Amino acid sequence: MVAGYLCGSVPFGLWLVKLLKGVDIRTVGSHNIGATNVWRTYGWRYGLPVMVLDILKGFVPTLTATLVAGHLAGVLTGAAAMAGHARPIFLKFAKGGKMVATAAGAFLGVAPLLGLAGAGVWLVMFLLFRYASLASIVAAASLAPIAWAMDYPWPVVAFGGAAGVGVSILHRANVRRLLRGEENRFEFRRSRRKTSGPTEVPASR
Repeated sequence: MVAGYLCGSVPFGLWLVKLLKGVDIRTVGSHNIGATNVWRTYGWRYGLPVMVLDILKGFVPTLTATLVAGHLAGVLTGAAAMAGHARPIFLKFAKGGKMVATAAGAFLGVAPLLGLAGAGVWLVMFLLFRYASLASIVAAASLAPIAWAMDYPWPVVAFGGAAGVGVSILHRANVRRLLRGEENRFEFRRSRRKTSGPTEVPASR
């Protein structure tokens, strides 16, 4: 669990952008350190590596714990990695990301088929509506019932339920914007007027 929390605490979005662009990602866009804000602000060349790294920091410790000590240890380690992403020790427990990519990695580590199913739900919702926040909330909410339907052990089902609640809480501002019709749809390509610098837009992770 300690290793999971420390891995989850690594703020790849913050460090990568600061290293390559000299900018604190917390000062631009949605002010979030997650992959969506990085992608929207600086494009896929920055957002995609951050997304992969955020997935890996949930996947590696969770898979290791599951293989060594079983599903319960894997679930606890994955939960710790998600907590680290949300409140990183390396940022003195300040606000971090919204856990979605790290949660995906954790579920791929503890229950691969469930993780893939959740990713499938996210992808379908995202392609239909192009709201990363909505896709994240629906995908997280689907984890517990899918885990139960797949007959995973109770720690995995409980983990799915807790992840659904946690992701929804961290996206409560996005929910309010969705209800008001103010949430921005995700654009795969930045418009030309955005290429000169970062923009102020809401993000999911």
